[in-house]
Amino acid sequence: MIYITRRERFCSAHRLFNPEWDDDKNNEIYGGCSNPKWHGHNYILWVTVKGNVKQDLGYLADMKEISKIIREHIITKLDHKNINLEVEFMQGKRISTENLAIAIWEQLEPFMKMLGVEMHAVKLEETENNYVEYFGN
Repeated sequence: MIYITRRERFCSAHRLFNPEWDDDKNNEIYGGCSNPKWHGHNYILWVTVKGNVKQDLGYLADMKEISKIIREHIITKLDHKNINLEVEFMQGKRISTENLAIAIWEQLEPFMKMLGVEMHAVKLEETENNYVEYFGN
């Protein structure tokens, strides 16, 4: 089994809040991440897939195809967008980095299967000090 990783970047705004709470409670729990006027991040995304090297090709999968899938189904939907308002696959969810990583996995998994590879991990860096890794269910 071999693992390969593609790195992509995107910039997005969001607000982390619970709509059942008032602004004071949201601010107490989430601090500046609950700014009603939004805040943003320069995210770095790593998508790792795994499988066996295809002997006729000499590699697991064409990295250009992996990049195309990530860009089409994730980056174009997130880059320079307000995640709370503009990203369909995040509607009805708390916009945390954890939930975003899970949603990215869910968006990519069927396309990676069609490419003949298995998802291994989604790593999403929110800041230089904070990142999330998701390895599926």
